[in-house]
Amino acid sequence: MLELRPNCELCDKDLPPDSTEACICTYECTFCADCVKTVLQNVCPNCGGGFVPRPIRPKTEHRPGAGLLHDPASTKRVHAKYNKEEIIIFSNKIKNIKPEKR
Repeated sequence: MLELRPNCELCDKDLPPDSTEACICTYECTFCADCVKTVLQNVCPNCGGGFVPRPIRPKTEHRPGAGLLHDPASTKRVHAKYNKEEIIIFSNKIKNIKPEKR
């Protein structure tokens, strides 16, 4: 079950569960689309993987026991382990390697 983290780990922008701007890597590191594009260059600063749009969990219970009511989004804010300069250096090293080849 995805946590649906509430913020961008770099700029701390709010990313509510229905945000179309939230991007995640395979470990669910969460960043806003702007940071993924302009700073991270589609390189997760934690694992080196790429990003995909985070799925949106339905607000409405279309099936019993499913949806935000039963599986709410996380409220715990997460922040990057590395500073912006470290992230840029790391991203620049592998940004030209396609995520599936990293």
